[in-house]
Parts: sequence; structure tokens; C-alpha cells
Amino acid sequence: MTGAQAIVRSLELLGVEDVFGLPGGAVLPLYDALMDAPKLRHILVRHEQGAGHAAEGYAAASGKVGVCIATSGPGATNLVTAIADAYMDSVPMLAITGQVFSTLMGTDAFQEVDIHGITLPITKHSFLVKRAEEIPAAIAAAYQLASTGRPGPVLVDITKDAQEGLFDFVWEPRVDLPGYRPITKANSKQIQAAAELIAAAERPVFYVGGGVVRAGAAEELRQLVELVGAPVVTTLMARGVFPDSHRQNLGMPGMHGTVPAVLALQESDLIIALGARFDDRVTGKAALFAPDAKVIHADIDPAEIGKIRAADVPIVGDAGEVISDLIAAMTSAQRTLACADIGAWWTRLNELRERYPLGYQATSDGLLSPQHVIQRIGELSGPEAVYVAGVGQHQMWSAQFIGYERPNAWVNSGGAGTMGYAVPAAMGAKVSQPDRTVWAIDGDGCFQMTNQELATCLVNEIPIKVAVINNSVLGMIRQWQTLIYDGRYSNSQLETGHGSRRIPDFVKLGEAYGCLSIRVEREDQVDDAIKLALETNDRPVLLEFVVSSDAMVWPMVRQGTSNSDIQYALEHSPEWGEE
Repeated sequence: MTGAQAIVRSLELLGVEDVFGLPGGAVLPLYDALMDAPKLRHILVRHEQGAGHAAEGYAAASGKVGVCIATSGPGATNLVTAIADAYMDSVPMLAITGQVFSTLMGTDAFQEVDIHGITLPITKHSFLVKRAEEIPAAIAAAYQLASTGRPGPVLVDITKDAQEGLFDFVWEPRVDLPGYRPITKANSKQIQAAAELIAAAERPVFYVGGGVVRAGAAEELRQLVELVGAPVVTTLMARGVFPDSHRQNLGMPGMHGTVPAVLALQESDLIIALGARFDDRVTGKAALFAPDAKVIHADIDPAEIGKIRAADVPIVGDAGEVISDLIAAMTSAQRTLACADIGAWWTRLNELRERYPLGYQATSDGLLSPQHVIQRIGELSGPEAVYVAGVGQHQMWSAQFIGYERPNAWVNSGGAGTMGYAVPAAMGAKVSQPDRTVWAIDGDGCFQMTNQELATCLVNEIPIKVAVINNSVLGMIRQWQTLIYDGRYSNSQLETGHGSRRIPDFVKLGEAYGCLSIRVEREDQVDDAIKLALETNDRPVLLEFVVSSDAMVWPMVRQGTSNSDIQYALEHSPEWGEE
């Protein structure tokens, strides 16, 4: 068979069912082969970045590997943002790109770009394939790399002559990757040391990150947390891995985390970090983070341990296996050791819960409250839905005001913070979860970056729901300009709908893409619009909610400061000018 046919056959043998892509000259042999691949559903996107984000959403909502395809040159470089995004958030993704003929490489041939070199810093590995017979092994290795250890994106760049070349196909799923030996089983002595620290701690807190979601270890986590009795905080990437309704869940930590979650970490004497990487958005100024806490840090990636915060007990291993081992060790420790009383700790945390509940103020300009809109989307859609957010204020409100009860219900761009993520990622999530309601909760700024994928949704019968939270500004930028730059709103006004100008008119835009499109401007319209969206499953739905541009995300820890200086609201906190 040809190399192109081998790509298709390899994907089929790996169990891939859906791919997202856009053809071009250097990948035409592959697209010709796709015509004879009825088991492989190809979804034609309108922009390669959409293919990459769709593959991410597919993977994040299902736990499977997402696959995307692009041609050489600008097609491949359009994937770079999505690849970087997947790398930051440990999303298993396989990106396949076409390359110019191997004989033309290095000559600045038409649409020649060294995508192999470009992506080396933002992939787990990047393959360059120049011979047809190398294709099956490269695809199999890439798939294994993407889906094992710490998940992430892998790129396979295949020259056009390799795609056209003939060879005898041999499938060898046993992949030999020298030097790649992910450690899944933790050291038993480290597990025992961790159990002893947990038993002795008076102010312990579980700091749970997205690694626990990727490991599929939600049930093991619940068992451990209930056994220990300590509080839990779930990062932006881990929302839902531990139920929000559980009494031990304090919510999300970090720059826009809940006051109890932020101060629980800050005041703790032991942090049990599971699949978390001490990101700057969680720690604030790292030197001032949790000054009295010892640290147990468990992660499958040894490079993360000690990178930001030194670990008293470092544990390398798969989150599911580590947590299972900790359950056994803690069960034994509770029988043989005198465990510390954490009652006073819970008294302190419950006081914080009562004093600083998560809430928001009513708007003063008569426009909708974005928090109310997002909260109602969550309440009316329920915990079985999938919620995909763009990046900015609406992302933080979606993380705060929707209750998450299960892993993979919350999909967002955490590490890279990629605007334009929501619509294509929701599209991918819906493809992988066709029986679930899937919402893209987007801002008017983010939405204008990738809304062309609504055409893809209509043509391919992917009925996502899109909520555009339209405050007519770049909301998070405006918030920082309000608080830090004395209200100097430099280039953050978008003019998308607070006056007579609607550039663009989102309702007309949605209608042009074949969506059921509704503008909501009054609070008494909110529920009816959401209910109509939930009842409409024959096409995509676009709801534009015209909200106040003055709404802010609270609480907030100013970048570069201590988490102890968390601001619950502007009038309850020190002056911003004080360091």
C-alpha cells in the first residue's frame, strides 16, 4: 500500500474513529486515502487551529487521544497554538502534518516550513518521516507517547513522497522508545513517609491538579480524601475531579480562587499535591507561598517535582496508583499511629466559608450579571453536561459558578490561556460525547477568533450550544486596567453591543452560520433562552447575553503578591498601590 494508506490503516488499528483536519497540497495523498476509510470519520474544519482545539476538546472530554491533520507550511503553523495549548495542559493529541517532497527540503520550497523543529519545545516528541515504510512505526510510537506517562501532544511530519511511496505494510504495535520509561508505580518508602506526614499534620490540605483527571483517578481520590478527612482544593484544570457538593471541597485555589481554598493552602502545615505543578496562578509569589507547610508532591513527571517548591516527600508515579497506595498506607497508619486532631483546622476553614462565600454584586447599569447567566446555564443543564470555556473573565466565572460533580465535565485552556479555544474545543467534545449537552461559554473577544467553526458544526450535525457573554470589552484586560492602570482603557473596547453599534451583530452572524440565534438583554429572558437552547438539538445554538462591562472576577490575588493578600472585593482589601 501507499504511505498515505498506511497512515489511515495505522490510525484504524489504533482504534481512532474521528479526526479533524483541512487538506492542502502536501497532504493530498492522505486525503485521497481517507476517501476509502469508512471507519474513520474526518471532520473538515474551517481553520487548522480549529482542528487542533477540536482534537483537544475531544481528548479532554473523553480521555482518548485527539487527532488532527494539516498540510505543510501555514497549515502546520496554524496548528502550533493548539499544540502548545495541549502541551501546557497535558492533553493527549496526535498531530499529523504533510511536508514537501524530501528532495525539496531545505530549498525554501513552496509551503515549506520546518514544523518538526518548530514544535520540538511544545511536544512530547516530534517525528519527521521521509520513507513510506517508517510510517506505521512512527504513528504507533506517537500514539503511545501521547497517551502514556504524562499525556501530551506528539507531531508526525510526513513528506509527500513518503505518502506516495509503495511498501508492504507490516503492523508492529510493540514500540521501542529508548529512554522513554514512564514510572507508574511509586516507591513504597516514599508512600510510607507520606502517610506518616499526613497522620502527624494538624492543618493538612489536598492540592489536586489536572494530573488526577488525566489519570482517571477520581474515585480513588474520593476514597483517600474521605479516609483522611482533610480539606480538598481543586485547581482550574481539576474542577470536577472531586465533587463540588462534597463537604470537604473548599473550591478552586489561585488568583481567582475561593477565599477558603486560597487561605487553606497558605495557612496549612502540610500540602498533599497530587498531579499539580505549583503553577504561578496558584502560588502567587512562590517565595511567600504556604510558608509553614511541608510538601508531599506526587506527579508522573519527575521534572515537575521540586521545580517550583521543594518537596519533603517526592513521589513519582501514576496518580491512580499513588493514591491507591496512599489509601492502603493511611489505613494502616490510622491503626498504628496517633493521628493528629484536625478539628481546630476545620473550625478555621468553616469560619472562612461562612465569612467569605462565593458571590457577586448586582450590576448598576441595568445590564445582565454575567455570573447569574453562567450560574443558570449550569443549574439548568446539570452535572452531566460538558462545559467548555474560552479564556478571560467568563472562564473564571464558569469555573466558579457552575457546580462540577464529575471529571471531564469542565474543559478549558489553563496553562496557555488560549483565546478562541471554546467553540472548536466544544465541537470536539461533542463529537466524543454525542449524548451529552455541550456548552461553549465564550466571551465576545474569544468568540471572534474561531467562530467560523460554527459552519463545521452545522455541516457535520454537531449541535453544540454557544453562550457569548458579551460585555463589549476584553473583560480581563479591562479589569486589570481598572485596578492597576487607573482606568486607562487602552485598546480593550470591542464595541460588540452596548450601544447602537454591534460590530459584529452576533445574532445575524449566528443566523448566517445556520444557528438558532437569540439575543438576551433582560434577566427575565435568561432561563427561557437557556431552556430553548437545551431543547434544540437539530442545529447549533448561539445565545448572546448582553452583560455589564463593569462586572469583575472576585476574589483576586494580584500577580506577584502573597496569597495572604487575597482581595474578596475592592472595598474589603488594601489599596492596590501597596506591595
